[in-house]
Amino acid sequence: MTDYPFQDRSLALETRLEDLISRLSVKEKISQMLHRSPAVGRLGIKEYNWWNEALHGVARAGTATVFPQPIGLAASFDEDLVHRVASITADEGRAKYHEAVKYDDRSIYKGLTFWSPNINIFRDPRWGRGHETYGEDPYLTSRLGVAFIRGIQGSDESMLKAVATPKHFAVHSGPEEKRHHFDAQVSLKDLYETYLPAFKAAVTEAKAEGVMSAYNGVNGEPSCASETLLVKILQKEWQFKGHVVSDCCALVDLHEHYRITAGPVESAAEALNKGCHLNCGKIYNYLIEAYDQQLVTENTIDEALGRVLKARFRLGMFDPVQNHPYSRIPFEVVACSEHRGEAVRAAEESIVLLKNSSSILPLDKDKIKSIAVIGPNGADENVLLGNYSGTPAATVTVLEGIREEVNPETRVYYSEGCRMIDPPEDCLYADIYGCFSEAKAMASRADVVVLALGLSTLLEGEQGDASNSDAAGDRLHLGLPGRQQELLEEICALGKPVILVLINGGPLTIGRAHELSDAVIEAWYPGAEGGRAISNILFGKSNPSGRLPVTFVKSMNDLPPFGDYSMKNRTYRYLGVEPLYPFGFGLSYSSYTYALLSPSSRDISCGDSLDIQVRLTNNGTMGGKEVVQLYLGRDRETSDEPRFSLKKVVKINLEPEESKKISFRLNSSDFAFFDNSGEQFVVPGNYKIYIGGSQPDRRSLELTGKDVLLCTVSLRGDSYYLGK
Repeated sequence: MTDYPFQDRSLALETRLEDLISRLSVKEKISQMLHRSPAVGRLGIKEYNWWNEALHGVARAGTATVFPQPIGLAASFDEDLVHRVASITADEGRAKYHEAVKYDDRSIYKGLTFWSPNINIFRDPRWGRGHETYGEDPYLTSRLGVAFIRGIQGSDESMLKAVATPKHFAVHSGPEEKRHHFDAQVSLKDLYETYLPAFKAAVTEAKAEGVMSAYNGVNGEPSCASETLLVKILQKEWQFKGHVVSDCCALVDLHEHYRITAGPVESAAEALNKGCHLNCGKIYNYLIEAYDQQLVTENTIDEALGRVLKARFRLGMFDPVQNHPYSRIPFEVVACSEHRGEAVRAAEESIVLLKNSSSILPLDKDKIKSIAVIGPNGADENVLLGNYSGTPAATVTVLEGIREEVNPETRVYYSEGCRMIDPPEDCLYADIYGCFSEAKAMASRADVVVLALGLSTLLEGEQGDASNSDAAGDRLHLGLPGRQQELLEEICALGKPVILVLINGGPLTIGRAHELSDAVIEAWYPGAEGGRAISNILFGKSNPSGRLPVTFVKSMNDLPPFGDYSMKNRTYRYLGVEPLYPFGFGLSYSSYTYALLSPSSRDISCGDSLDIQVRLTNNGTMGGKEVVQLYLGRDRETSDEPRFSLKKVVKINLEPEESKKISFRLNSSDFAFFDNSGEQFVVPGNYKIYIGGSQPDRRSLELTGKDVLLCTVSLRGDSYYLGK
């Protein structure tokens, strides 16, 4: 028995929405468009706080499974893995939500509207929040973003497990210290080719229920009140039917920083009229004044509120709890052993082996009598977690993971070696932080040394969070901070085998470290029990299969100015210099060979599809996973076209001596190029298709010793127009 039609589950969603909205006063309507939506007691509507986070597990809400940071998940190059991570995250979010509601806890970070994933493009390694993203490539970011959103929202078309809110729309990737007033100038070509594809896929394919706008401006318009982004592109071109939420306190910027409005009343009206439906902050409290001054209409309020309330209806918030299928997820799933095991497996697949001289890895624990773990990241629990994380039920550091794995009689030495960063010059004990005697004493007695170096989220992250950052969360330098480089040099000078384990989010310029170390492992921020995953890689319990989702340049001098949003000389697609480690690169303990089984045709018409099949064989003695990458480029590239672009990727598991056939279908959109107006065309000519375990560049060949397959196809006929 229901009191009002909007509480009747048998009615159509639109009917329920219309009924509820009709029963609210204008003031009550506006109150439901702020992230802290108060209760409307007379209608039985409960208080709800929209703000929750889930980049790599439920965040900031107590205990939860902590998966690898998104840049690590991206390094897996595995859509299925990312989908599993997101599905587990949503399960835990559901369980935590219902338990919180049971105790009438409706505070921040307890809801079902997750402001994740971050699908901005990691265009510059200096950006402090780049490790929240899936890297620099629009295709990879699109595929992983879609997988994450579908995992969060579930497979029920009428009901949502949780809400995914891809962010920050759009063209957002630093500088952090200027984000509240920075205006990113970007060409239409770069906008549609690089910065928008992941958002388009999130909306049109994954059907994301929410989208979060960015702080920054784009081509003269603040993103949170952009006619171009929120109306022309999002609503009209992509037919987005969900809600847009402002980044937190972003609407204040309209009058305080961009100065396009006179004050908060005008800012509230401007944002609402330009397509911002939900305000994280307090500015929409002024909408009642804007309404009284006829700056906004009740129809506009109703349209926005309908989008906002639709999410709550689809989450089951106006239904009896027992009637919602996802309400039956038990609280016991939170940080359970099965989920934590998935987190360790995810970390294993995210780890990238960057060097392995003389096949020093994997280590044979039966031959190692002593091992030294040295470095500021060796025993640090917090560095495992990244940012926007939950509280782990348990942690396993690098040191603890190695201790678990080695034989009981093996001696494990540990020394911090140096701090992550230098202490203040006036520190009375400053000299102790630069004394490497203990570290050298231990390393000299060990059969092998594991150097755990890198960064932490105190050095890279969001403005206000990275307290020891060079520039409000961003980095002014890409080398190892503090005295870590000096520590590495002195340890390597001892002549012991040295394995460098990097724990960090953004790329580092570690050319000298690459030369000196016998092996290099990129572990990212690997999650709560990442030390166990690192140990499993070191000792061969798991075969490394991660690939770099972002380019590691050799020098800061190889980068354009940070504030330049042109893609020229950025990312592997437009890079004009040779990198230290290329996008898509990663080594394995196995050896894989490729054989081209010929495309369906080498001469096709513009607009047709093309099928390609290859055979992949594991020639090694260890089972493993290979990331098969397909890149496409024009035979005659021009300076404003990518050299080549990732178009397909699949991760394949193969046992020793096993072979599998892999099929790819290239559609017309895969051959498309963007012109200066942002339009897509398929034009006749010769196209190169590359397939292999890396991108088709000289540096990847040098590092892997393996070239990729190449076939050329000809497109005939007239140009084929695809739109934007």
